[in-house]
Amino acid sequence: MVTLVETGRPAAPLALVVESLAVAGRRLRRLRRAPGRLVGIIMNPLVSMIVLGYLFRGSLSVTGGGGYQEYIFAGVAAQAGLAGIGPTAVAVAEDLRGGLVARFRSLPISRPAVLIGHTLGDLAVGLIGLAVVTLLGVLFGWRPDNGLLPVLAGFALLALFMYAMLWVGVLLGLFSRNLETINVVAGLVTVLFSFLSNAFQSVDRLPSGLRALAEWNPVSAVVTRTRELWGNPTSTGGSFPSEHASLALAVSLGTVFVLTVVLSLRRYRTAAR
Repeated sequence: MVTLVETGRPAAPLALVVESLAVAGRRLRRLRRAPGRLVGIIMNPLVSMIVLGYLFRGSLSVTGGGGYQEYIFAGVAAQAGLAGIGPTAVAVAEDLRGGLVARFRSLPISRPAVLIGHTLGDLAVGLIGLAVVTLLGVLFGWRPDNGLLPVLAGFALLALFMYAMLWVGVLLGLFSRNLETINVVAGLVTVLFSFLSNAFQSVDRLPSGLRALAEWNPVSAVVTRTRELWGNPTSTGGSFPSEHASLALAVSLGTVFVLTVVLSLRRYRTAAR
């Protein structure tokens, strides 16, 4: 039998895993009462596929050639990761406002397990949403042109991106407990990260003042590397980040992940008092 650590003390690795999975299970059970969370993750990518990939496909093209439906699917899939920011932020804020965190503090459970459990539960929901988006993408004409292993590697990369974005949601929920503010900020982050990138067009078509931001946007790095793995059309634009997508991905996404995790755990220590 696993002995849980006392509140506030460092957790043994096995205890931390057990506690995190318990919190994740609680988060998944709530999905049955609030299935709108899954619908929200699917709707943003679906709207992009319908509007950009179908209705406006005649007015949009890929720099260097290639089918636009195949070009945008990596960007659409990345939107599924961004769509998880808002629900995670709202859940964390509600737990703080509703006193659940205070009840957790009275239990012999390590503090990081609460936040890790939130992200693991929401990652499972996000992966379900990504699977649905992929099926819809196939219906809209997306096809990978490489073998099975590169295709799976592309989806694994998207899962890593999704998990990093969930920590952005955790940080947002810890710093702002106002649900209206969270929804507005999360919506802005989703839109800006999506369209200030190469998700739907090459960054060389953006104004010069925004091009550098778009090139170092973690979404651009994830989308470029995923397209390469899937064998889909890729427009690099000739910049260093686009020509070295793996390095840009490690720097940009790694920075976002480390900062959000460290700041979230630090903020949680004070918010849970």
